[in-house]
Amino acid sequence: MRQIRPAAIIDRSRDREFMREALALAAQGAALGEVPVGAVLVQDGEIIGRGFNCPITGSDPSAHAEMVAIRAAAQAVSNYRLPGSTLYVTLEPCSMCAGLIVHSRIARVVYGALEPKAGIVQSQGQFFTQGFLNHRVLYEGGVLAEECGAVLSEFFKARRAKPAI
Repeated sequence: MRQIRPAAIIDRSRDREFMREALALAAQGAALGEVPVGAVLVQDGEIIGRGFNCPITGSDPSAHAEMVAIRAAAQAVSNYRLPGSTLYVTLEPCSMCAGLIVHSRIARVVYGALEPKAGIVQSQGQFFTQGFLNHRVLYEGGVLAEECGAVLSEFFKARRAKPAI
């Protein structure tokens, strides 16, 4: 098995900057009534894919922020593999998105807030550590976690305050 040298991949110097970009995308989704999750995919220090949750407005259950950003990045580089890239997402990925991350050969995932019910990176199953996977993904949680969590909390607080139709 080929060893990945983390020092060759990890550059934490811009993690907060890219997470702020993901937060701005989450706000765009919230403005449309979508759960505010945003994601950016970065390769060689440049954003190559952006996305925010849009399953409601797109009538697409797979349109999670990660899925949208990865699809955009793959189109931008004309490749379904995205080696050496880092995905920044405001919320811990779910099982669907974690599978896509592995299949896309993304090197690293950086996320903000934990998702205690459906997060599969740390909260509910530690998917990326499973021995059956043919690609290893480095991951780090908690980058701008308070800000990412606050965006979600405010969104759901406002949603609960609205009268049911």
